[in-house]
Amino acid sequence: MDISLFYQEKGKGIPFIFLHGNGGDSNYFKKQIDYFSNNYRVIAIDTRGHGKTERGTRPFTIEQFADDLNEFLNERKIEKAIILGFSDGANIAMKFVMKYPNKVSALILNGGNLDTKGIKKRIQIPIDIGYSITKMFIKKSEVARRNMELLNLMVNEPNINIENLHKIKVPTLVIAGTHDMIKESHTKKIAENISGSKLSIIKGNHFIAIKEAEKFNNEIVKFLETNKEKI
Repeated sequence: MDISLFYQEKGKGIPFIFLHGNGGDSNYFKKQIDYFSNNYRVIAIDTRGHGKTERGTRPFTIEQFADDLNEFLNERKIEKAIILGFSDGANIAMKFVMKYPNKVSALILNGGNLDTKGIKKRIQIPIDIGYSITKMFIKKSEVARRNMELLNLMVNEPNINIENLHKIKVPTLVIAGTHDMIKESHTKKIAENISGSKLSIIKGNHFIAIKEAEKFNNEIVKFLETNKEKI
């Protein structure tokens, strides 16, 4: 790998990987790291170009982030893990399990989307405008280039074919907020196309892991307990 992914690790047992959203870092899961480390080996990662992880020279894409995760697991000889992804982290998780199915024992998708059609227009339109503006200044400003790359992930990614969701065979929890930036119909579509997945809609917005941590954590505990024989 051209970079070294920064990560926080706590606990012992089955590896439990946390993937944050666009523009965030591993600290997003501060209300989950301690909680789940009582029973799992929690590893919260800063993805490429986020938090304390360098940008590196490889492409800044969801696909690359999934490949980065694969290399990260290989380096640590982790053969299989539970993966929890939030927002773009959920998109990375979907790409990862499709490409490396044998390395995932269970999947938790929080606020993910297949494409931009899944995002509410009042959220997506300002993102599209911001992307167009930053593209005009990338040759003059490093800050603009950085912002353009982040916005690009929300304008031109993740482009996941719904048919590919049928490839996901591991226990899966699809979870989102009642007032999420992702359309509820889109969240339900993801769940409906992953065989045997569980859908959970919690009262709250896109950031339920922080703002509704107790309910969020409890839903995950119930899901993991229900599927412990498979994990």
